[in-house]
Amino acid sequence: MNGSDMYSVEDRDKRKRFGIGIGIGIGVKIRAMGLKTLGESRVEKLKANARSPKMKLWIIRATTMVLLWTCLVQLTALGDTWGPRVLKGWPSSVTQDSHSLDVKFLPSGPARVLPPKRVYQNNGYLMVSCNGGLNQMRSAICDMVAISRFLNVTLIVPELDKTSFWADPSEFEDIFDVDHFITSLRDEVRILKQLPPRLKKRMELGYVHTMPPVSWSDISYYHNQILPLIKKFKVVHLNRTDARLANNGQPLELQKLRCRVNFNALRFTPQIEYLGRRVVQLLRKNGPFLVLHLRYEMDMLAFSGCTQGCNPDEVDELTRMRYAYPWWKEKIINSDLKRKDGLCPLTPEETALTLRALDIASDIQIYVAAGEIYGGQRRMASLAAAFPKLVRKETLLGADDLQFFQNHSSQMAALDYLVSLESDIFIPTYDGNMAKVVEGHRRYLGFKKTILLDRKLLVELIDGYLSGLLSWEEFSSAVKDAHMARMGSPKKRKVVPERPKEEDYFYANPEECL
Repeated sequence: MNGSDMYSVEDRDKRKRFGIGIGIGIGVKIRAMGLKTLGESRVEKLKANARSPKMKLWIIRATTMVLLWTCLVQLTALGDTWGPRVLKGWPSSVTQDSHSLDVKFLPSGPARVLPPKRVYQNNGYLMVSCNGGLNQMRSAICDMVAISRFLNVTLIVPELDKTSFWADPSEFEDIFDVDHFITSLRDEVRILKQLPPRLKKRMELGYVHTMPPVSWSDISYYHNQILPLIKKFKVVHLNRTDARLANNGQPLELQKLRCRVNFNALRFTPQIEYLGRRVVQLLRKNGPFLVLHLRYEMDMLAFSGCTQGCNPDEVDELTRMRYAYPWWKEKIINSDLKRKDGLCPLTPEETALTLRALDIASDIQIYVAAGEIYGGQRRMASLAAAFPKLVRKETLLGADDLQFFQNHSSQMAALDYLVSLESDIFIPTYDGNMAKVVEGHRRYLGFKKTILLDRKLLVELIDGYLSGLLSWEEFSSAVKDAHMARMGSPKKRKVVPERPKEEDYFYANPEECL
């Protein structure tokens, strides 16, 4: 019997007056799916009571709730099926090759409970464009989150540098887990992936205030100078973000928030985390390993003007490159003087002598966390002879594993970062941004062994040994004595009033968080 035959014309008119026609239709469909199991007597009773308006309304509500609940369950099931497929950039080969890679993942725990949203009066929107390499941008992102929190503004997911020497086209979500970044900080600051439509249109038309903030500024600078601009223009775009917040003298809550962003909210994408675990597992199979951040790459040498061991053609090439980048302000550089002042990265040859002097075992695995070494195998020969178990990500992983990271130097650097955190010993040959941020992160993880080389003293000792003024025993003893207190143990961060560039970097020693 059709649903329309169950009621008279008069009943249909009543249904229209009560607006319940759609509910009866839903009820009939559900009856067809299984209400017959209630028994004919119950069905007849429902028919008799259906003439009551209250009973009709109750039926509508009950059947609607059943239908909505059914839809919700179905959508949840579909979400589980579709979810992994929408991960941006996830290599399809990862699923296919997971057994061959023999990666053991931890069992998934209970669903993470999101922190409650912080309720505050929004003063406007802050957009930021980061500059520099991965770790320079990483620390800048932490600073901008803290500034947004203390100005009570909404932060738009930061834009990453695509115009630097590395020309990496990666977006924020290509390197960091953007959803985790947003949700894990929701109790501190509101973060959006993009501006609301009205403001976005204004920005596209050029109605936005853009400026670089003053370097090493106190939070009071942002309250007094930046916040009034945000309130006036609704949106302010900061186009340089490196070293824009002072290391010291900031509120304790601000310092701890910088750490929370760095150590918890800035998590790499699943692809990068996956390969990082893979590399660490491959290394661990063969025992302990040391990560050597050998910063002897073309861009570093051109920028610093350090040409120790380079031939005349290489010196000319590095000089031309330095002049090609107008924002590298120092052009005429005396390499010998800079080296003696400890301002040059150690060469591969100097690094080999230093590691031997520190009694690093010759059979230890050394993972070289770096890009292409300038001079190639010719410059790496002495280091490889002294430590034959030199490996890189390119030698541990296949081309298929790294194909999604090619021409994406920041993603490659993220992989090196993860391996550096897990190493038994971390040794940087230059105190650049990665060396500093990894040092601080390893302190946070329990003061893991990080040997911070005194380059000024080392080049003096190396020159003395090579010239015959020092025996090997004298040289090795002096190197070990000089670095006994430079192993990443707890220490106070150096404060230099009125000279912030000479202070210890916050992210190298975030002592407020330790």
